[in-house]
Amino acid sequence: MIRQTMSCGRRLARQARLFPVVLLLASPSAPALAAAKSVAVFDFQLIDSSLQGSMEGVDPAQTKRLEKMAPELRDDIGHLPGYQIVDTGPVEKKADAQYLSSCGNCALGLAKQVGADVAVVGTVQKVSNLILNINAYAFDVTSGKEIARGSADIRSNTDESWHRGLAYLWKNVLKKQFEQAK
Repeated sequence: MIRQTMSCGRRLARQARLFPVVLLLASPSAPALAAAKSVAVFDFQLIDSSLQGSMEGVDPAQTKRLEKMAPELRDDIGHLPGYQIVDTGPVEKKADAQYLSSCGNCALGLAKQVGADVAVVGTVQKVSNLILNINAYAFDVTSGKEIARGSADIRSNTDESWHRGLAYLWKNVLKKQFEQAK
């Protein structure tokens, strides 16, 4: 009788050691982590066709708003299961030296250099201080196929309108397309 209890105790101890491994393998997040797509989100670029831009030059407040766009979108994409953000720092100077939304496939090449599966580029088009448009595009680096695209019109040139415009674009357009592209 004592021998059976000890044998059963050893068996339970062994099962207890294996239990965390079994949980990890059975976890729904384990396959998602293994298959996560890496995403390079490049800094947004300004297309200023407004009268103010041609007469007054660079607006420092607008430049600060523009600098916040890519980090916000990186944060949104990075919180989506199945995607992880890669650092674009090593190719930042090359990316900033050209208009990524109109340079052919240059963003794909830059994304490939930093090991990304997906390249995301964005623009803010300023028609006037009252009419602006936020655009974002995501492409599969290997095939060049577009996997997400969206646009949001905003009606003022303020920190709040830019933030709300990008939040709307993510929540109502891009997020759904990224989820479908997994």
